[in-house]
Amino acid sequence: MNNSQSTHQPLIDSDTKIAIIGGGVAGSTIALRFAELGIDTTLIEKGTSLVNGPPFCHLHAGGNLYREISEQQCLTLLEQSIDTAKVYPHSVNYRPTIIALPKTDQGEVADFLPRLKKLSERYAELVEEDLSNKVLGDPEQYFLLFERNALERLRQRELPTQAKSNEDWLVAFAQQIDLDKLKFPVLLVQEYGWSAFRLAAIATLAIEKLPRCHLKLNSQVVNIKQLHSNKKWRVTYNDGQQGCQSEADFDYIINACGFKSGEIDDMLQAKRQRMVEFKAAYVAHWPQCQGLWPEVVFYGERGTPNGMAQLTPYQDGYFQLHGMTQDITLFEKGLVASGDQSAQPILSDRFIKKIDQQWPSKLVNDRTLGSIEHLAKYITNFSQASVAAKPMFGAQQIPGNDATLRAADVSFYGMHYARTEIVKASSALAAADAILENLVEVGLVSPVQLGKYLDCHYFPVTLACTEAEVTDKAILFARQREYPEALAKNFM
Repeated sequence: MNNSQSTHQPLIDSDTKIAIIGGGVAGSTIALRFAELGIDTTLIEKGTSLVNGPPFCHLHAGGNLYREISEQQCLTLLEQSIDTAKVYPHSVNYRPTIIALPKTDQGEVADFLPRLKKLSERYAELVEEDLSNKVLGDPEQYFLLFERNALERLRQRELPTQAKSNEDWLVAFAQQIDLDKLKFPVLLVQEYGWSAFRLAAIATLAIEKLPRCHLKLNSQVVNIKQLHSNKKWRVTYNDGQQGCQSEADFDYIINACGFKSGEIDDMLQAKRQRMVEFKAAYVAHWPQCQGLWPEVVFYGERGTPNGMAQLTPYQDGYFQLHGMTQDITLFEKGLVASGDQSAQPILSDRFIKKIDQQWPSKLVNDRTLGSIEHLAKYITNFSQASVAAKPMFGAQQIPGNDATLRAADVSFYGMHYARTEIVKASSALAAADAILENLVEVGLVSPVQLGKYLDCHYFPVTLACTEAEVTDKAILFARQREYPEALAKNFM
């Protein structure tokens, strides 16, 4: 036991044992939430490291990237993103997002303003309730509008080397963008970046220091059955660390398998309707770029040649790209639903091969160049960018039958089984909280012992991770996963 383990003081004295299947964003966050409190938790992950699933690159504070989702989902995502930034501050890239509306789009900028005003008002309320919620900048500047004449003026400025004001984030954009292709005003929103590599680093570092969290990497669950004698769950899994098949009994099972959740449901004969969508983002290098770049989103109609284009910046001229067209991020027949016989939607073999094996090099090249061309419609010089790495890809689960759902967290089956059903990574903490409440309801955790920590996020070990050690571990993960180190570095 290392020094961090010996000094960690559990709040809960309980014999309850929890199994979490899947070490993605949801599984890792729940494991940290429970183990920090002192609940005995085993995290079983089939991969070689944590948080190695579908790509994410921002917090989705307010759901500003989606016009089609409801206002309530936006408000939910705002609160979830604030909580996430407070728990994982060293994983956040603190730079805003520009939202621009091309002239090819049928919408108008004025259509977004009522929602943004409500989000801004709600953010201000949350900050007034608790000053620690002020993680998205000044509430009065949650979103700002910039007319064309303002951008023309910013074009004349020298490129700033650091951001001392919000306007500094628009100088490089104003100099490089084709303003004739946009409607005005342009929006600047405090929608921040979120690094998957840095989150993986934090989760790994903290779990290694928590004596009540037992991490089983390279391990895959092959069977689950309920014991009638004591109502416990017996989990059988191939233990890659020990090189054998192992069994263990648990009081509560959490299915955090993401797009594979249906396979665990089927083991328990737990019916569930869900969808799965395969998506990809692409990595480009634009060494000629200069100045400070925020994230930039050009709205567009999903699934059409003019679908949304998204540019996410990292250090050293590296960018992550999305394009909501069938030739870039979306795929023909990439969205599938579960049927009557199984809770697991069946993706085509061509997608499974991409997930489990390797992308054909020609497809990597063609789709990445296509995404570069898609952004170059608005940022002409971005055509100079080149393919930098394999895509960042994965399958995203969507519970139920609403393909536009973005704010979701957890569902329950029976007494001691929960499924995390997050669509966006920033919903993981809400899923952990909901399951913790359920543990109290079914009598496995004492509300007296939890006290205020049922409603308070208690993460002392997680928050003690330093920026330097997070960066070192994140860079290691980037190398192991064959991505540029720049994607793992703190953006600021």
